[in-house]
Amino acid sequence: MNRTGSPSAIAKVVAVAEALTEHRRLSRVAQVTGLPISTVHRILRELVSQGWVREGEERDYMLGPGLLRLAGCAADDSDLARAARPALRALGERSGFTIHFGARQGDEAVYVDKFEGRGAYGMRSRVGATLPLHSTAIGKAILAALPVDEVRRIAARTGLPRRMPRTLATTEALLANLATVRARGWALDDEENTARVRCVGAVVVDHRGEPIGAVSVSGLSVDLGRVQVARLAPMVVHTAREVSAALGARSARPA
Repeated sequence: MNRTGSPSAIAKVVAVAEALTEHRRLSRVAQVTGLPISTVHRILRELVSQGWVREGEERDYMLGPGLLRLAGCAADDSDLARAARPALRALGERSGFTIHFGARQGDEAVYVDKFEGRGAYGMRSRVGATLPLHSTAIGKAILAALPVDEVRRIAARTGLPRRMPRTLATTEALLANLATVRARGWALDDEENTARVRCVGAVVVDHRGEPIGAVSVSGLSVDLGRVQVARLAPMVVHTAREVSAALGARSARPA
């Protein structure tokens, strides 16, 4: 509050950002915060320009990657990372490879936790960094759990940039791969995002059954061949189900 008793400019921005965790419509955010619609709209437009908020196709708003990167820096204290950590640590100890937990944020994902593997090669990934959905095991596991029409819209917005020679850079190629992911229950990044790195991922859902992220095992391609992928995939799926169960997903109780 300032001296007149009205919220400060910073307090207004914080109120709008907090309201966006539960509401997307401009009118609803204004109602919840008690701020004029014109003020809320001005704040949202500025947050969009800074990458802290993303505007949807239906003139709605949602938290953007900028805020998720900040949240990622505090992942040790986040409920999401804390709930997932025991299962992620167990997977890391059992597999020996690097473990990632990524959360979906709009048209991309953000690393919210990481356990380094026992190999000499360290993954360059870091908590708080963003990653594309179409070229990563985490991203494809998430996409496979979304309606096809939504995947097409995401593909249209992002353009599916080719990061590596094996990147699935067309919508039809991506959709065909996602059909395989759905059928077997896990996704594979076969050197599609980073040279000489292969990853296996499985989706994590919340209490509503909505895909909110994914777990992955990552390693050098020479260490993650076909036999190793086949061995690790069930472990990754089991871990993703454990994390989902920890987040209240009743249908995801691990066997």
